[in-house]
Amino acid sequence: MFLAVHAAWALEPFKVQDIRVEGLQRVEPGTVFASMPLRVGDTYNDEKGAAAIRALFALGLFKDVRLEAVGGVLVVVVEERPTVADVDFAGAREFDKDALKKAMRDIGLTDGRPFDKALADRAEQELKRQYINKSFYGAEVVTTVTPIERNRVNLTFTITEGDTARIKDIRIVGNKAFSESTLKGLFDQDTGGWLSWYTKSDRYARSKLNADLETLRSYYLQRGYLEFRVDSTQVAISPDKQDITITVNVTEGERFVVSSVKLEGNYLERDEEFKSLVTIRAGEPYNVDQVTETTKAFSEHFGNFGFAFARIEAVPEIDRENNRVALVLQADPVRRAYVRRIQVAGNNRTRDEVVRREFRQYESSWYDGEKIRLSRDRVDRLGFFTEVNIETQEVPGAPDQVDLVINVAEKPTGSLQLGAGFSSAEKLSFSFAIKQENIFGSGNYLGVDVNTSKFKRTLVFSTTDPYFTQDGISRTLDLYYRTDKPYDNQGGNYQLVTTGGSVRFGVPFTETDTVFIGGGMENTRIKSGTNIPAAYLAYADRYGASSTGVPLTIGWSRDRRDSALAPNSGIYQRLNTDWSVAGDARYLRANYQYQQYVPLSKKFTLAFNGEMGWGKGLNGRPFPVFKNFYSGGLGSVRGFDQGTLGPRDVTGASLGGPKKINFNTELMAPFPGAGNDRTLRVFTFLDVGNVYGEEEKLRMSELRASVGVGLSWISPLGPLRLAYAQPVRKFAGDRIQKLQFQIGTSF
Repeated sequence: MFLAVHAAWALEPFKVQDIRVEGLQRVEPGTVFASMPLRVGDTYNDEKGAAAIRALFALGLFKDVRLEAVGGVLVVVVEERPTVADVDFAGAREFDKDALKKAMRDIGLTDGRPFDKALADRAEQELKRQYINKSFYGAEVVTTVTPIERNRVNLTFTITEGDTARIKDIRIVGNKAFSESTLKGLFDQDTGGWLSWYTKSDRYARSKLNADLETLRSYYLQRGYLEFRVDSTQVAISPDKQDITITVNVTEGERFVVSSVKLEGNYLERDEEFKSLVTIRAGEPYNVDQVTETTKAFSEHFGNFGFAFARIEAVPEIDRENNRVALVLQADPVRRAYVRRIQVAGNNRTRDEVVRREFRQYESSWYDGEKIRLSRDRVDRLGFFTEVNIETQEVPGAPDQVDLVINVAEKPTGSLQLGAGFSSAEKLSFSFAIKQENIFGSGNYLGVDVNTSKFKRTLVFSTTDPYFTQDGISRTLDLYYRTDKPYDNQGGNYQLVTTGGSVRFGVPFTETDTVFIGGGMENTRIKSGTNIPAAYLAYADRYGASSTGVPLTIGWSRDRRDSALAPNSGIYQRLNTDWSVAGDARYLRANYQYQQYVPLSKKFTLAFNGEMGWGKGLNGRPFPVFKNFYSGGLGSVRGFDQGTLGPRDVTGASLGGPKKINFNTELMAPFPGAGNDRTLRVFTFLDVGNVYGEEEKLRMSELRASVGVGLSWISPLGPLRLAYAQPVRKFAGDRIQKLQFQIGTSF
């Protein structure tokens, strides 16, 4: 560029009679003319020539630019940069090529764009940085530029990934109160185990180390070590760039006990209300979690009265002589605020209204922290987003107004669930379900369930509109076709064929309680065949092989779990009743389920599940045999063949019954070697349950029981549960199946 500018300065001033451009191949002449500060009729001089050259170089389209004068004609001679014909990556296994190409496209290095060497160098360094972030410290990237016809180049990044550097040792220096093994057990990063190929816990990352150091700091601050600090961390890598050693130097300080808690400042004359929110206890060791919980509760309580910018600070008054600390909670509510506008961000697929209709905080209303938290939880419970955060923004020039921005990160809401089982009765069976919980971004549900079991075949079409009315009343439509027969090992080609449809409305009475009301019509036909159980044959002879029912549904559910997919705390309850009021089959059928999850620690969760079912025939008829409950297997009493508990026919076929009782207890923990990953957990369990006939009493002495161990994994195809059970209470004739698994099951 210097030479070109120098050449331009060598020209004597003259009046420009015409401008001609030479050397263009793809760039339009108009682009050059529009960028130059010179026009026909202007007087050319050195300053204008230099400005013209700078302007053309600034376009980024030219490798060389020079100006020449032929008579009164200004000749602009350019040499275009080559364009990128293709960008390719050789040797990349850790990253997907399409993702790498997209990253290059984002920085301007893509097909059809001018090639810039500086940009290619920057891309090369960025690739190296990404590999280092994944512990590939020995990764090498070589950029090859290959010229091809028509002034184009092919760009190839050849990557030699090498092996990942793994953490060989973690050392903690300066600890006295707790053992090094205890402290290292808090870290998500470790020296690896037999499951490291899945967890990648032995790969060093600075962000992960910072998170582990925060966990370490919290551990001490929760136990009274108010002045604990991490003095330094050293990360050393071996000469061959394969082994990493991490050394953490700490100073524990003394352990402090809380002597008193005082409130200072403006508490809106509601001091007693705020005192009731204090979780810090005098006489106990200082606990940063209690302090954080208290200040957060104060901030949220101020928000309930519209004070969105309340400032709360816990000031420690330390008595080092006696190792005691007095905490002073200072509060300043600042000012009350209105919510001016609510915005939704990050919902590329989901419609705004799907998010907005879950909000209980309204625009142009007082800021209400409780309603905002409830709104956030309701949006999160939709299940459409991996993250839901609400950001409060001040409005410039309006100190009493705020804007709320709901930032969401969408996740795929379609799912494919697969199931498989093997037993002496069913042999190998499969099931699958295709579901879309947010069809076309509308918030509506659409699903198709198919089961290809040897004894139970199902086709169900279901759709739900969660806001059938503006008040939040949902509507669910179901159409189904099922063929069933009892679980036995004697063959037979008889079937129970059920076809029907139903409509159900869900009416929300509270934020966690919903009442369901609906009705439907179904027909069940007992299709005779070989080895048909006598109970089915007798029912068909007496009441006809085809039975029509018109069941009305009344149900209720309450969901207070922290997650529907992998819950760790909370309670879930469900009650459903079917009352057939017309048709050939008259009956009343009820089912109640109770689940509770109790977090015992960061790693361990205790789960309880109870389920009871009851049915009774009406109008002098017995309870229809094709409406019986079944028990045994996954979802009930593991260790027994699926659906084989309870009354049996004279042929030995399992018939189920109108009375069911089932209890499950599980102790869940992260899989050994998986750190604190809750998507992969092991559990031990105790199952108790049975099914009873209509005339039988619920005798506890007849309950079956089993114990065992299992594996739970939130896999890409859905929740997978594998269980190995040993029956500890069984009776003669019970069919045992110790190993069972399924993808898509719940408890």
